[in-house]
Amino acid sequence: MHHIMHQERAFLRHPSEMPIHIHCEGHHGPGLRRLHNISLGGLACRSEEPLEVGSDVCVEIPVGNLPFRAHGSVVWCHPHRTSFELGIQFADHEDAFAARMVEQLCYIERYRRQVKENEGRELDSATAALEWITKFANSFPRID
Repeated sequence: MHHIMHQERAFLRHPSEMPIHIHCEGHHGPGLRRLHNISLGGLACRSEEPLEVGSDVCVEIPVGNLPFRAHGSVVWCHPHRTSFELGIQFADHEDAFAARMVEQLCYIERYRRQVKENEGRELDSATAALEWITKFANSFPRID
């Protein structure tokens, strides 16, 4: 239990406007959920319905041309106001690493939109990535 609590604290906040799909065996239809945050080994997100701890799930995050997909399992589920918070552990370390890269892309995309809104500058993805990395990459958790 202590290990799980530590894991929850290690989660990285994610821009809430990014969608996430979670497919669970035995559940009807893919529910659209909002990605909440991501840890070095998994992610947390909100769900309209509870999923049992131990359920196998497939996670899909639509970013760029190819959606990120990974398999994992539910490690915790807490009620949160009118919905639930799920903790999903990735089955594979490579998936955890890839999810972190996807997470960075989500932050860079958000930065690009903010610069356009706040400064009126149109950045392409490469320029936005360079600026974001220069300003924020040091505070982004590493996978060791």
